[in-house]
Amino acid sequence: MSIKGYRLSAATGIHKGDRDYQQDQVCLISHPRAKGCVMAVVADGMGGRSGGRKASDQVMMTARQLFERYAPATDDPLATLKQLVLEAHMVIKLTAISSEEEPHSTIALFLINPDGSCHWVHAGDSRIYHFRGNQLVTRTKDHSYVQTLVNQGEITPEQANFHPQANILMSCLGTEKEPPLEHHFILKLQPGDTLMACSDGVWHYFTDMELGSVLSNLSPRDASEFLIDKARARAKGGGDNLSLAIVKLESLNA
Repeated sequence: MSIKGYRLSAATGIHKGDRDYQQDQVCLISHPRAKGCVMAVVADGMGGRSGGRKASDQVMMTARQLFERYAPATDDPLATLKQLVLEAHMVIKLTAISSEEEPHSTIALFLINPDGSCHWVHAGDSRIYHFRGNQLVTRTKDHSYVQTLVNQGEITPEQANFHPQANILMSCLGTEKEPPLEHHFILKLQPGDTLMACSDGVWHYFTDMELGSVLSNLSPRDASEFLIDKARARAKGGGDNLSLAIVKLESLNA
């Protein structure tokens, strides 16, 4: 894959961790008609074995359908991403009505356009990271109870990781409340930039500095395998489902 003189290398990874079943879903899609247009999506399903998987499946299905129709040259990417989040949210709610389960899902999605611009949206505690080399440029802030405590200055980000209520979400897809539509825009990605979307089963076990080091020194495929293996080891038999998508921008002259 390439963007106007740059090359994109990419990979996904998924593992059920120490759970009995897999509720995470991840996809990395190249646009069928627009060269250099890529979308990555991570969804962490919740709501019992089949309920969580139904929810994350619906996120993937909606993402694929809307991305297929997306025209980078003429369509508004932000409007497309907002429509995707709201449609997935509504379909998951309808799934709940037709079953006895309460399916919910997080979403972390980034869209890279052929001109090198990037848009992302998220809901829940699946994250998107933007690194330049090994330095963190920015990342999403979780829609979680502990992130609220961090925002209020009551606990530190480090304490949030080990808080007993770290798994409580304030918002996600499929709940009664409409999900947040927080949007981030990168005008122009540069060679050496890396984007990663991942579920909490991955990021929970790493500092930002560790992630930056791994992503800058390894290829997306090797980084994905390393992060999953290391997260599983650090979980010591109590790890969640893990999923991640990595896209790295490299100079064609590199």
